[in-house]
Formats: sequence, C-alpha cells, structure tokens
Amino acid sequence: MPRHALTLCAALLCGCTLAPDYQRPEAPVAERFPQGPAYQGDALAASPGQSWQQVFHDPVLRQLIDSALANNRDLRTAALNVEGYRAKYRIQRAELLPTLSTDAQGSRQYLPRGMTGTGQGAISSTYAATLGVSAYELDLFGRVRSLSDQALLTYLASEQAQRSTRLSLVASVASAYLTWRADQELLVLAQQTLDSDTRSLRLTRGQRRAGTVSALDQIQAQTSVDSTRAAVARYKREVAQDLNQLTLLVGAPVASDLAALPLADEQIAGLPAGLPSDLLQRRPDIVQAELQLRAANANIGAARAAFFPSISLTANAGSTSPALSGLFDAGSGTWLFQPQISLPIFTAGNLRASLDYARLQKDIEVAQYEKAIQGAFQEVADGLAARGTYQRQLQAQHDLVASNQRYYRLAEHRYRIGVDSSLTFLDAQRSLFTAQQGLISDRLAQLLAEVNLYAALGGGWQEDGITGQQVR
Repeated sequence: MPRHALTLCAALLCGCTLAPDYQRPEAPVAERFPQGPAYQGDALAASPGQSWQQVFHDPVLRQLIDSALANNRDLRTAALNVEGYRAKYRIQRAELLPTLSTDAQGSRQYLPRGMTGTGQGAISSTYAATLGVSAYELDLFGRVRSLSDQALLTYLASEQAQRSTRLSLVASVASAYLTWRADQELLVLAQQTLDSDTRSLRLTRGQRRAGTVSALDQIQAQTSVDSTRAAVARYKREVAQDLNQLTLLVGAPVASDLAALPLADEQIAGLPAGLPSDLLQRRPDIVQAELQLRAANANIGAARAAFFPSISLTANAGSTSPALSGLFDAGSGTWLFQPQISLPIFTAGNLRASLDYARLQKDIEVAQYEKAIQGAFQEVADGLAARGTYQRQLQAQHDLVASNQRYYRLAEHRYRIGVDSSLTFLDAQRSLFTAQQGLISDRLAQLLAEVNLYAALGGGWQEDGITGQQVR
C-alpha cells in the first residue's frame, strides 16, 4: 500500500475533530491599571510573582501557613477532586483505543426425545474460547476525541481550582493571623489604659475625700474606668474567636502564646503589580475559567459529531468444540468479524437541542471568563489604591498618636498640680486611647490590604503553577 494511503488510513482511524477553532476572547478591561492621586507611581513596574515564603516575613506566620497547607480539609478536598477528575479523564481517554478481552464459556443442555427426532433424549455440549475486540467505535468524526479533550481540560481546570483554594487558604491564614495579632495588641493597650484609668480614679477619690474635687469629677473618672473595662472584655472575646478561626484554617491546634513579630514591624514584602495582561497567566481562577471555556468548546465538537454516522467494530477469533478436551484441537478454530454502522435519521430534535445547549454553555463560559478578568482587574486596582493611600494614612495616624501623647502628658501634669480640672485630663486619656486604637486598626487594615493584593496578583504563581506532570 502506498505511503500516503497508510497516512490517510491512520488519520481516519484517529479521527478528526468538529470542535470550533478556539479563539481567546478579548479581555474586557483597560490595558493599564488606574492612575491618579490614590495610586503610587511605581505600581506598574512588571515583575514575576513571589512565593508566600518570600512575601511574609513573620516566621510564626510562615509556620502556620505550612501547617495549614498540610492539614486544611478544604485544600485536601480540592486535591482529591483533582484526582477524581484525573481518573475521569483516563476513563474517557481509554475509549480512543480498542479494548481487548478474552472470553471462555461452556454449556450443556438436555434435549427431550420429542426434540431430538430419535425418540430418545440427548445432552449436547458446547465449549468456546475467544480473544477479540467488542464494539470499538471508529472515531471518524472526532466525537470520542472531543469528549476526551473535554475531560482533559476539565481535569486541568480542577488543578487550577486547587491552586485557587491554596492561594485563598494562604491569604486567609495570613489575614486571620494578622487580625489575631492586632486584637492581642488592642487587648494589651486596653489593659494598660484600664490600669491608668484605675490609678486616676484612685487619685480622684483621694482628692474627693480631701474636698479638692467635686462628685462630678469622681463620676467622670468612674465612667472612664467602666468604658475601658468593657473594651477589655470585648477584646478578650475577639482574641479568643480569632484564635478559633485560625485553628480552623490551620487544621491543627495553635498555641495562644506564640512569639511573633510586632505588628508595626515589616510583615509583608513589597509586591510589584505588573500589567493587566500578566493576570491572564498569574491568576488561577482566570486560567481555570479559560480551561472551562475550552472544555465547552470541545463539547461542541462532540455534539456536532453526533449528527454523523457511528461505526463500531466487533471482531474475535478463538476455538469451539463439543468437548472440553478437544477445545484446542486442530480444526476447532473460529472467527467473527461484525462491523456496525448507525446513522441518526429521526431524533425528534434531540441532537439539534444538544448542539444548541453546547453552544449556550460555551457562551456562558465566555461570560464567566470575562467576569473573572474584570473581577481580577478590580481587585488589583483596589489593592493599588490601598497601597497608595494607607501609607499616608498610617503616617498621619502616627503623628496623631504623638500629638495626643504630648497632650496627655501635659494634661496629667497640669491636673496633678491643680491647674486644670479632671475633665481636661480625662479627655486627654480618651483621646490618646482612641488614637492608639486607630493606629493599630489602620496598621491592620494596611496589612490586610497587602495580603489581598498578594492574592489578587495570583500569589506565587511561579511556584504554584501547572507542573506539567504526565497524566497516566
């Protein structure tokens, strides 16, 4: 047979595909991130992503993330889902190749004398052994191949879903840990303020007994103590709840007395944002959405192929004999070749509806893909705006705390020497406490914004990307 004829036969046996040519939809976002007073000028410098080990500086946080990646049940479920989709792909891929099977059977049957024609009953025996192919579909129009491609793309999309779960877990652990540390610092601040308020109350009571202050001054001092006591109780509750949330995310017990970096220290490395086009490769949810889009595109090919004839082959060869001892004797060989063709003629619109549904599913996946890009763009833009403004806000809050500390020291001195009333001193105490609370809260908000920006940029995409492992 000529060489080109062999090539043609091989191509026919492998099958073509009727899936539409895939074209990536245009990204429905601007080519650059927003710019303006809220954004830093260097935020658009392109740079490869960083892994979470490089991003988070606190060794305790890194240890907790390691533990979460090993123990978190949601991540474990995502990994098992990947293995499940991998198994489904292997099942679907197996249909591209014929399945060989060997069969052996035997039968003994008694026939009554009325059926034998001899006037006597008889026992007939038959034994057979065969090796062959059963109902192997020649994929001339690519139906099976399209379904295999769809299963492969769905499996790869599940890998990206696992990456999304992993990235979300890293960000959630970091956010929960930083919130826990902030509430711990707020609790310490509230306890220190309560001690200061209690000392002031004792001083006011002594002055009240001496007759140098009024009952109103003592009531105001008591009010300040009660207010701070309520704050201490609230922060104790929030610290306990934060630890419970962190324990759930980590999937293992977390000690309540971990030595960690102060919240004011450098907790998170700077994250260069890159360009919007980088997100198409960095963000696992965008990659997942595109893989699901491509799977829907392959499914159209399978729906189109269903309109064409389906050809299947059944063939076997073996041996048959009326006696088991003679099953493999000379002259007992047998073979069967049974091709079958099926052509849909009337399906009451079933095939057309299936094709329409496949096309609609693709349109839905296009919308989901575009939505994923728009959501990613918005999250990164928000992160850049937070980066550009929180630093200035934090500096202003630092200055406010410093001013209130000077105000408090001066008011305390003037109160003790009898120049000012306790009202001024209590106002200075409240202002300082509120400013210090605001500083811790603003620092936490800045750190959470950096964590969200890390997640919005796709995290450590070089480390967590598709490894290209072989699917067996």
